[in-house]
Amino acid sequence: MPAQSLRLWDPVVRLFHLSIAGVFITNYFFNEAGGDWHVWLGYYAGAWLLVRVVWGFIGPRSAGWADFWPTPARLGAHLRSLVAGSPQHRLGHSPLGALVMILMMLALLTLGLSGWAMEEVDALWGADWPLQVHETAADVLMGLVGVHVCAAIVESLQVRDNLPLSMITGRRRRLPDDVSG
Repeated sequence: MPAQSLRLWDPVVRLFHLSIAGVFITNYFFNEAGGDWHVWLGYYAGAWLLVRVVWGFIGPRSAGWADFWPTPARLGAHLRSLVAGSPQHRLGHSPLGALVMILMMLALLTLGLSGWAMEEVDALWGADWPLQVHETAADVLMGLVGVHVCAAIVESLQVRDNLPLSMITGRRRRLPDDVSG
């Protein structure tokens, strides 16, 4: 890699991203709901979600919650820069990107808990609401995935760097206008 690139995404973050994307696409479009593969892939996604949450506390800075947590101040500054037509670019997640990521993780958690409840909690067998929560969470997650993909494309065009490729390679081209905080 050229000297102007740097290692950004560690293997745990990249495997989490690719695993969750693969499981979500497979379960949303191709697996029969409630089928064995659907259930086991759901447990696999839940395990990865737990790993990623823990990794946010013990992993490298770019994976850490403190590095990108979308505080009101960070979100406000990011929104003001977008409205002003001078978006701030930073290595890692933007505050809005971090917010969408956290919302996707919450939707995944809701999917996992509602799916588990439908399968394992005897008192809920025959109840409709866990299935409704599960389906709604899947649809919300699909919408958030659409926002995530569109934002990655738009941001890639703005910063002239292939952000989806950086999640595969772990490297990102350092840009003069990147900010770290």
